[in-house]
Amino acid sequence: MYFVSYKSKSMYQQSYSAFLPYFALSLTSFTGLALADDNKKIKQNNSSNTEIIVVTGSRLASDLLSLAGNIDRISTEDIDRVSAVHPSDILNRATGVHIQTNNGMESLPSLRSPVLTGPGAAGAFLFLEDGIATRSAGFANNNALSELNLAQASEIEVIRGPASAAYGSNAVHGVINVLTKAPSDEGEASLLLGPNQSYQLQGTLGRDMGEHGLSGNFQAIEDGGYRDDSGFTSFKINGRHDYEQGADKISTLISGFVLDQETAGFISSGDKGSDCYSSDYTDENLYQDRNAMEKNCDDDAYRKWSSLRIATNWQRALSADTHVSITPYFRVNQMEFRQHYLPSKAIEENSHYSVGVASNYYWQIDASIALVMGIDAEWTEGELTQTQQKPDTFSFGKARQQGTHYDYEVEASTIAPYIQGDWQVNETLKFTGSFRFDATEYRYHNLVADGTTKADDSSCINNSGDAVPCLYRRPGDSDDKFNNSSTKLGFNYQLANNTALFGAWSQGFRAPQTTDLYRLQKQQVVGEIDSEEINSTELGFRGVSDKFHYEAVIYTMTKKNVFFRDAKGLNVTDGKTSHQGVELGLNYDLSESINLAINYSYGQHEYEFDRPSSGVVKGNEIDTAPKHLANTRLRWLPTTNTSLELEWLHMGDYFLDPANEHEYEGHDLWQLRGAININNHVNLFARIENLTDEKYASRADYAFGSYRFFGGQPRAMHVGVNVNF
Repeated sequence: MYFVSYKSKSMYQQSYSAFLPYFALSLTSFTGLALADDNKKIKQNNSSNTEIIVVTGSRLASDLLSLAGNIDRISTEDIDRVSAVHPSDILNRATGVHIQTNNGMESLPSLRSPVLTGPGAAGAFLFLEDGIATRSAGFANNNALSELNLAQASEIEVIRGPASAAYGSNAVHGVINVLTKAPSDEGEASLLLGPNQSYQLQGTLGRDMGEHGLSGNFQAIEDGGYRDDSGFTSFKINGRHDYEQGADKISTLISGFVLDQETAGFISSGDKGSDCYSSDYTDENLYQDRNAMEKNCDDDAYRKWSSLRIATNWQRALSADTHVSITPYFRVNQMEFRQHYLPSKAIEENSHYSVGVASNYYWQIDASIALVMGIDAEWTEGELTQTQQKPDTFSFGKARQQGTHYDYEVEASTIAPYIQGDWQVNETLKFTGSFRFDATEYRYHNLVADGTTKADDSSCINNSGDAVPCLYRRPGDSDDKFNNSSTKLGFNYQLANNTALFGAWSQGFRAPQTTDLYRLQKQQVVGEIDSEEINSTELGFRGVSDKFHYEAVIYTMTKKNVFFRDAKGLNVTDGKTSHQGVELGLNYDLSESINLAINYSYGQHEYEFDRPSSGVVKGNEIDTAPKHLANTRLRWLPTTNTSLELEWLHMGDYFLDPANEHEYEGHDLWQLRGAININNHVNLFARIENLTDEKYASRADYAFGSYRFFGGQPRAMHVGVNVNF
């Protein structure tokens, strides 16, 4: 099979060039379908109540009102209205979700969680495209939302909390499922212009030919960057073909992504007075100094990234009560970037490709009992190298050597049978249960010297010239297996035609990432890492009507075997944390022309163990875990051809370190959007971001003895035009 070797920038450029013609060829050759009917989400039933259909909660199309668990849904109208450039633009409209922006297309998510970073953060969330994971479970990336075409999605569905009983590994704190648009005869093109020489050009073209439907989407973004030397170019494309005849439905989706980014890292208070910048602001308020925030102290940092995904879904109705669905898929992902956030400033090159299949068999046994069962299987091959260009350094007891830190290959395989059952006890009460077993195996091969030496087996040296272990530990070749089971039990009780009470107990897990297992530090013991596990209980109340939708949920979760990097840069592998909170989502049509949407969450995220050497004290709040998050939107339609929307985003204060000694005060941002229809085909739109010109930090932390900030952008205006044909 084809395997991407990713050993140098020149090889990246070669593979990048080879990727484009292959992708173009794929677009012209694919056939198939993918749950075409599931993308028609809102319809009126005979009782005049609005029925909202969702697909992510149980891997099948389900009535939202009868779902035994939370879910949030971002509609087509919201997606079109926002015209998102960054994942945070659209996803921060969902309840209990906050996406922190770093630089360029980089981001860090939180769903019923702190904003997770570093080792252990990858794999805490599962990102899907039409129900298929965008990356292999053991090869997750914190920035993985960036490769999804959110701005041209049909809808986006969000599950908060664990969902491993349905989706397996990585569905720990939440799931984001991006649903693509079904082909139609409609087409559109739009252009959005903004500050810093930025533009976003995107378009859709489709054709509905009866049994066949064909569509293609593209999006190109060019941004010069708010900060020095921080521009990026991003390109996304989707192609979809649907076919339906008799009992068969087939859908094929092809998605591609390319990013070429100059990266600007943290502005650290430790660099104040250096050649990079000077400032009169105190360290904790450094983010308010816009001159400093515009600097780039890591002007050699970059990220190059490309991915390709192909999936074909086949469905057949075997009878009135049974049907089967099988989805084979392929993905390849390549990335190269400088680790500007670490003292070594090393270059990481990683890649992986996968082939897999997802399947399910649905059986309506009788009027009250239904079963879904299936097997998911996947095989992946990946590799990683980490290379330091800086000379050898020794500081704070850590020796970082020039040259290769890690160089390894991994073959990974997963097989996961599962079963789900629904029991409709009576007209108002339903019980649900799910069970899944995941068997994961990693076959690891180290390509350089084992242990804590340099790659050539020589020792690192301290400042006195004595031989010492290097910081980086490379384990010897191994075959590692992880078996995980996950369960969900839930109920739904309909109190009336349009209101329901629901609750669920569910489990989630995250099999160790390959980087957790094979990119170790000197103080770690080989083989000590186990799967992260989380248990969750939630109770909620939901209402759905023509003008008023709401969902209120309380939850509590406990997590063990937590893997993270502390403020001193050391890996912690056996942490325990707790998470409790309340969430409220409301959407209300106050009149025919005014709509109010409110999303609020209160979360308390705490350490449940002591680690004095890492500054961790049981009962302390986890760093970067704001208790209060809110997003409120007021939309007004002055006329049938114009609209205005005012959005308020509230970020509460949060601690910056595990010891809870340093804090960020939070911020409030206002956005204003407007649109006017010139005629049936042309629409003009605009938005003003950070309407009050708030000085804020889009991300803040405290590490290595310094405050570190990504400064939020000042007030900015974007204008655009959309043409339908």
